[in-house]
Amino acid sequence: MNPLLLILLAPAAATLLLFFVGSENKRAVRTLATLAAATSLAAATWLFLGFHDAPVGASAGSHAYKHVLRLDWVPSLGLSFHLGVDGMGVAMVLLTAITLFTGTMVSYRVETRVKEYYINLLALVVGVFGVFMSLDLFFYYFFYELAVIPMFLLIGTWGSTTKTVDQRYATMKLVLVLSAGAALALVGLIATYVEAGRILGHGTFDMVLLEQASTQFSTAFQMTWFWPVFLGFAALVPMWPLHSWSPAGHAAAPAAVSMLHAGVLMKLGAFGIVRLALTWYPEAAHAYLPWVGVLCCFNILYGGLVAVSQRDMKLVIGYSSSSHMGYVLLGIASLTALGLDGAVFLMFAHGVMTALAFSLIGFFYDQTHTRMLDDLGGMMKVMPFVGTCFVIASMASAGLPGFANFVSELMVILGAWQSTTIWGKVPAILAVWGLVVTGVYLLRTVKDAWFGELKPRWRGLRDAQTVTERTPFVLLVAVLLFFGFWPRPMLEMIQHGTKPLMERIEATRPAGTQASVPAAPAAPGTGEAR
Repeated sequence: MNPLLLILLAPAAATLLLFFVGSENKRAVRTLATLAAATSLAAATWLFLGFHDAPVGASAGSHAYKHVLRLDWVPSLGLSFHLGVDGMGVAMVLLTAITLFTGTMVSYRVETRVKEYYINLLALVVGVFGVFMSLDLFFYYFFYELAVIPMFLLIGTWGSTTKTVDQRYATMKLVLVLSAGAALALVGLIATYVEAGRILGHGTFDMVLLEQASTQFSTAFQMTWFWPVFLGFAALVPMWPLHSWSPAGHAAAPAAVSMLHAGVLMKLGAFGIVRLALTWYPEAAHAYLPWVGVLCCFNILYGGLVAVSQRDMKLVIGYSSSSHMGYVLLGIASLTALGLDGAVFLMFAHGVMTALAFSLIGFFYDQTHTRMLDDLGGMMKVMPFVGTCFVIASMASAGLPGFANFVSELMVILGAWQSTTIWGKVPAILAVWGLVVTGVYLLRTVKDAWFGELKPRWRGLRDAQTVTERTPFVLLVAVLLFFGFWPRPMLEMIQHGTKPLMERIEATRPAGTQASVPAAPAAPGTGEAR
C-alpha cells in the first residue's frame, strides 16, 4: 500500500470505527485511537527512513514529488484525489505522526465523553495529514478546513475557563480568525485557478500543473494575488498583528489539543506560504517579503516580551510559540537557502518542543487544577521526572546547543544575516535579542514553578511513574536530542524540497539584487553545493 494512503487512512478509519464503539467502553476507544496513531507513526517513520530511495512520481520542474497516488475525481473540472510529498512534506508528516501518537497517550487522562473526544482529535489530524500530502488544490483546501473545524468542538467542549482565559471567548476567536483567513486565501486560490486555466487552456486543480502554469504568471498578477494567499495562511502561523487568537486558544484547550494546536496546526500556515505563495508568486515574494521580515521581528520581540509578563504557564508557552513562529517567518522572508532550510527545520523542532511542554503542563494541571506561577513552586521535589522533562523542554526552546531548536534557529539567523534587503542586518540582530528574551521568561518559569520552597498543598502530587505516562515525554525528548546532535538526515531531506524552490526564486530575483554571499552548502556529507 502507498505509505501516504496508509498514514491518512489509519486515523480516518479509526474515526469511523469509533462511531460503532460503545461510549461506556473507554478502554476500547483509547486502544483503537492509539493503534491508529501508532500505525501512522510507523508508516511515517518508514517514509522518512526510505525517502531518498523512493522513485520520483511527479515533477513540476520546481518540485519532485514521491509516493504519488492519483485517482480522478471530477475530470471535467480537473479535480483528482492526488497525493505526494517532497522533503518538506515528509518532515511535516513525521512531525504530525509523532504529535498524534504522544497526544493520544496524553489523552488517557480525559474522562468526559471520551469517544467523542477521540473522534474529533483523529478527524483533526486527518485534515493535517491531508494538507501536507495533497497535490490537488481542492483537496488541499478541503483538508485545511477539516483541520480547523474540530478545534471548535475540542476546545469548546473539553477546554477550560481559568482566571486568565475564557473558554468560549478563546474558542470563538480562534475559529473566526482562522475561518476569515481561510476565506481570504480562497479568493487568491480561485484567482490562481482561473489564471492557470487561461494559460493551460483548461481548468485544473492539479498543483503540479498549477506550478508549471505559474511560471507564466505576469508580474501584475503575482503582485495582486500574493497578499490574499499569504495573509490567509499567515493568520494561522500566526503573524503579528494577527496573532492574538493563538495564545488564548492554547490556554483554553486540553493538553493534547494544545499539543496539536502548537505542534502542527500552526505549521499549516507556514507550509501554505512556502508551498503556494512562494512557489506561485516568486516575483511578488521578492518585492514584499522584506516588509514581512519587519513584522517577524514584532512577532519575535513582542511575543517574547508579553510572555515575560504572563503568570499562566500555558500563556507563557503560547506567547513563546508566537514568538518562535516569527523565526520561521523570518527564515522564509530571508529568501536565502540557509534561511528557508532553517525555517522548515524549525517548524519540525518547534512542533516537537511545544508538544512536550504542553503535555507536561497538562500532566500536573490535572492534579493541581492551576497553572499560575504564583500558586506553584518547589514541585521538582515531588515530581522530579516531569520537572526534569520540563527543564529540558525549556532549554530546547531557549536554543541550547544539543537540541534541534538550536540548529534550526541558528540557520534562520544566519540566513537572515545573508539576506540582502533594504533593512540590512537589522532583522538578524533583533532575532538574536529575541533569544535573550526567551531565556528570561523560560528561566523565570522554571524557577517559579519547579524550584524554591514546596507549598504544603502540593506534597501529595504524583510523578509520572508508569510506562504509559512516561512514554510520550521520553519519545519527544529523544526526538529533540536525536536531531539536535545529528541534524543531517532531516536537513538532507528538507533540502530535497527547498533546493529546487530556491533555484526558482533566484531565477526571478530582480537584477542588481543578487545575494552578495554564496548559497548555503548542502548538509554535511551530501557532497552537493546548494
